[in-house]
Amino acid sequence: QVQLVESGGGLVQAGGSLRLSCAASGRTFSTYAMGWFRQAPGKEREFVAAITWSALGTYYADSVKGRFTISRDNAKNTMYLQMNSLKSEDTAVYACAVGPERGRTGWTNPSLFGSWGQGTQVTVSS
Repeated sequence: QVQLVESGGGLVQAGGSLRLSCAASGRTFSTYAMGWFRQAPGKEREFVAAITWSALGTYYADSVKGRFTISRDNAKNTMYLQMNSLKSEDTAVYACAVGPERGRTGWTNPSLFGSWGQGTQVTVSS
């Protein structure tokens, strides 16, 4: 079992930046794809970005492409989400999740992610 803890959320003005972190413990972090998701009040959970176990592949939702960057440091068992040019519609609870294991397909399929963290609140004021 893997445990995920997110941090780095907060209140920021539109156009600003935040960097989220996802610290993992338990299962071998470096052998799994990882992803970021978000959920705004009254809305369904939404896929944001995913990264392969090796960090050689990344995948983004159209709504964040060009503004957000996902990365990971396997030596630190940590994944990051750099968020730039934030908009009010980015306001949500952001959570990280574990994806398919190395060697398995589907790392761009949001339905194959699980083991969610508790999330961190990001609020963008306009």
